[in-house]
Amino acid sequence: MSREDFNSSSILIKDIMTKALISVNLSTTALQIAKMMEQGGIGAIIVKKDENPFGIITDRDFATKVAAKQLSLETPVEKIMSSPLITINHDERISAAADRMTEKKIRKLAVTDNGKIVGIITSTDLVTQLAKH
Repeated sequence: MSREDFNSSSILIKDIMTKALISVNLSTTALQIAKMMEQGGIGAIIVKKDENPFGIITDRDFATKVAAKQLSLETPVEKIMSSPLITINHDERISAAADRMTEKKIRKLAVTDNGKIVGIITSTDLVTQLAKH
């Protein structure tokens, strides 16, 4: 699959996104998040405020915020998450996800269906799809 094929691809985000999601509340600690990521083999967790999606905590947030600034592992996720949560609709093409990630300089997008978070798509998902062809 060439870059042109990727851009014109009719593959939709919902076709390659990860549907299994873990979410936490604002008071969850960095240590709890790290354990969830390790046990789940995942690199991102959705953060909710009053049961509504509010932000995201990623493995990169750990590197740039927790480790680099030597924050306590008891730091609440509210202080280290990325917010606002950047989303994309599940019915958009994968090229739209690539464009949004490039524009926002991020590697993970929450995927929505009628405003409800239904999954996550990552730059790795896009590269994997590109490599299949």
